[in-house]
Amino acid sequence: MPQTPMSREQVRDVDRRAISEYGMPGVVLMENAGRGAAELLIELGIAGRVIICAGKGNNGGDGYVIARHLQNRGFEAEVWLFCDPTELSGDAAINYRILQAAGWAGRVINDDADFAALFAELQPDDWIVDALLGTGTRGALRPPFPKIIAAINQSAAKVFAIDLPSGMDCDTGKPLGTCVRAEQTATFVAPKLGFDQPGADAWTGTVHVIDIGVPRDLIQPT
Repeated sequence: MPQTPMSREQVRDVDRRAISEYGMPGVVLMENAGRGAAELLIELGIAGRVIICAGKGNNGGDGYVIARHLQNRGFEAEVWLFCDPTELSGDAAINYRILQAAGWAGRVINDDADFAALFAELQPDDWIVDALLGTGTRGALRPPFPKIIAAINQSAAKVFAIDLPSGMDCDTGKPLGTCVRAEQTATFVAPKLGFDQPGADAWTGTVHVIDIGVPRDLIQPT
């Protein structure tokens, strides 16, 4: 895998071309991403519960795949969905329906929830998988995400971010008001441009690049 950082637009272009030019279905890319992230988390060590915090976009869809693979391996993995399920679409909706058909373990959490109380119940042996917001996030975060992120950062659990910590600008590496502070980040295709910026590692922790199977021609540096 190349280690040359990519910008938000470069990563989007890789996905677009993999789908349009090479005929790779987006749901296959999501499956590869989620499975690779789940395998990495298992390698890092799971001793307690895994809580997958999912939003409505493809980052959340990756989280549903992670949950399925962890459950298949016998781990206690629960999805906390921070959106109305009717808002899900595309590949994320497909993977959510798979979880439902399999008798998913999880709960839908609305904007009025006491986020601090939810995360306060987690223990140091637990993992939080941050699958809330992806690389497309720009500008100030909208409610309720600042409160959710603050609660994650105050919890005792370890944090495993998917693609990048929620609340980080992909290209600048700066928090968009507030940002998840992760011990480990599983990023897809290549490191993100913002990861090299001063101070970004305080939010990402250790970064691992996950191969999602896109053709090598798309990701070789020019």
